[in-house]
Amino acid sequence: MEPAPVVPPSVPIPALPPPRRLDPRVVRLWRTGGLIWTVLLAAAAGGLQLLWGEDFPFWIAAVAVLVYGALYISVWVPRAYEAWEFEIRDADVRLRHGVLWRRTSVVPHARIQHVDTRHGPLTRAYGLASVVLYTAGHTGAAIEIPGLPSAEAESLRERLGALSGADDAV
Repeated sequence: MEPAPVVPPSVPIPALPPPRRLDPRVVRLWRTGGLIWTVLLAAAAGGLQLLWGEDFPFWIAAVAVLVYGALYISVWVPRAYEAWEFEIRDADVRLRHGVLWRRTSVVPHARIQHVDTRHGPLTRAYGLASVVLYTAGHTGAAIEIPGLPSAEAESLRERLGALSGADDAV
C-alpha cells in the first residue's frame, strides 16, 4: 500500500516576527567606552615610561594599546552590533550574539527568577539601559540584553517579570 499524501493544514501558520535588534546608539556607547579605556591604558603606559625612564620600553605598550583601541572601535564594535539580536517569544527568550564565536541562548520564561535593568553613567548619557535576566542554574545565570532605550528596557523588564511569574511568592 502506498502511504497517504501529506496534506498541508488549511489554516496557514502565521509568520514569526523578525528578531529584534539593539538600539543603534549602542554603537556610539561601545565606541565611547572603548575610547575611554584606550586613552586610560595608553596614558598609564606613557606614565610608566616617564617614571621608569628609557630602561623599559613602555612607549611600545602605549602604541600597541592605541592600535588595539583603534581596531576595536572601528572594526569590532560595528560587527558586535550586527551580531546582536533577541526575541521575546511565547514560551522563552532567545538571544544571539558574538563576532567570532556565536552564542545562542534560549531561556524559558519558567526559568527566569528575576529581571533587572542596569543604567550606568555612560548608558544614561546615551539614554540607554540593559535588561538582565537571572535564571535558575549555574551556567549563564545572568543574561544581559544591552543597548535598549531606557523606556523600552523598563517595559521589557516588567513584561518578562510577568511572563516568568517572577512576582509569585514562594
